[in-house]
Amino acid sequence: MRAMNSPAVKTRFAPSPTGLIHVGNVRTALFNALYARHGHGVFLLRIEDTDLERSRDEHTIALMEDLRWLGLDWQEGPAVGGEHGPYAQSQRDEIYQRYFALLEDEGLAYPCFCSQRELDLSRKTQLASGRPPRYAGTCARLNPEERQKRLDKGIQPTLRFRVLDGDVVRFEDLVRGPQSFATDDIGDFVIRRSEGNSAAFFFSNAIDDALMGVTHVLRGEDHLTNTPRQILLQRALSLPTPHYGHISMIVGSDGTPLSKRSGSRSVRELREIGYLPLAVVNYLARLGHHYENNAYMAWDELAKDFDLPKLGRSPARYDGAQLDYYQRQAVQHADSKTLWQWMGEAVHALVPAAQRDDFVAAVRGNIMLPGEALHWARVLFAATLALQGEAQAVVTQAGPDFFAAAAAAHAAHPADYAAMVERLKRDSGAKGKNLFKPLRAALTGELDGPELAPLLTLMGAERARARLARWI
Repeated sequence: MRAMNSPAVKTRFAPSPTGLIHVGNVRTALFNALYARHGHGVFLLRIEDTDLERSRDEHTIALMEDLRWLGLDWQEGPAVGGEHGPYAQSQRDEIYQRYFALLEDEGLAYPCFCSQRELDLSRKTQLASGRPPRYAGTCARLNPEERQKRLDKGIQPTLRFRVLDGDVVRFEDLVRGPQSFATDDIGDFVIRRSEGNSAAFFFSNAIDDALMGVTHVLRGEDHLTNTPRQILLQRALSLPTPHYGHISMIVGSDGTPLSKRSGSRSVRELREIGYLPLAVVNYLARLGHHYENNAYMAWDELAKDFDLPKLGRSPARYDGAQLDYYQRQAVQHADSKTLWQWMGEAVHALVPAAQRDDFVAAVRGNIMLPGEALHWARVLFAATLALQGEAQAVVTQAGPDFFAAAAAAHAAHPADYAAMVERLKRDSGAKGKNLFKPLRAALTGELDGPELAPLLTLMGAERARARLARWI
């Protein structure tokens, strides 16, 4: 039974620190964090670093930085603490060894001396005869003397969990509904590796979820077949079993598993490109989960409307255009100070401090990434302005007389854009796009963009006058 002070909902994210965290893993973390917040519960972070060859401390630091940047703050785990630590599996070996001993004492686990070659041959034979590949139980039948002979030869055994034949493991998946697995198809599985006597994923993951009081596990559908094994372990050790839910995989636009070729990026890459954290969160929250409201939402709103029945079973298709949509929404919703910092040092070096807020207000509706803010900073404040392509053609077609009238209109009304346009319309006879396109092209080098009135104010009368006079 759960302790009186334990949360009704406790989720976890348990990454392996073998590289930068990518979209698929981040979505798993996000769903667990949203469900914990939805249920006023606890979101736990655990580092599954038992793969000592590939796990790196720098990867652990990076993934924690990326989670915090996204706003996925954990209430229990590394750097936060809690009553169920340590929260790195590499520091929990004594715990695992204790449970290994319990299983061996009960006759529920045994050493296996089979070589990889023997296992591969057995698997090949089973597949050839149309049977599901499972361990044949060779070492389960060894007596103590036979085991000792192999140990005396220096053979390092794995440890296998003994699975009873003729049983069925049933559970209710939070996403996929009723599930059942015949133990005859599972077979005895490895719970401790021969190398270093380290715990296998099935084992350490199941033990830690139970001991840390995790109530709900949302993870990728590729773990679905792991679940019956973990339930068998938890039952054998009289440990609590969390509710498991297996979320759909993410695929690219071509329907194949998401990869770099189909647009997948690490969180660090998205951050360095200039995506805002709530843009990423808003998009990923909808990648395999249905919201009635597709509007840009804050964290609390996303958590409030997150619901397990809204998790889809079909593959979720990654769409970079949708991510960009929420990025533009994030830019619109961000406060001026946040956007100014996000624009970066190159923009800060060009835009006068006194015009900072006006610049942000003028361009925020026309930018998605910091590089676009830098473009407009150069347009407005650089000493020279180059015209290319269609903009050059539009200016040339308008002709010197048009720009003489434009320069005169600006000189008469340097601080009143509307009055300037009315005079230019009267003096040049131009109207509509024949007026606004060449005027914008000469002043900004572009044929579209932010409203021209605030841009004219930002660039200043002297710079505007010089740009118009250039084409007389």
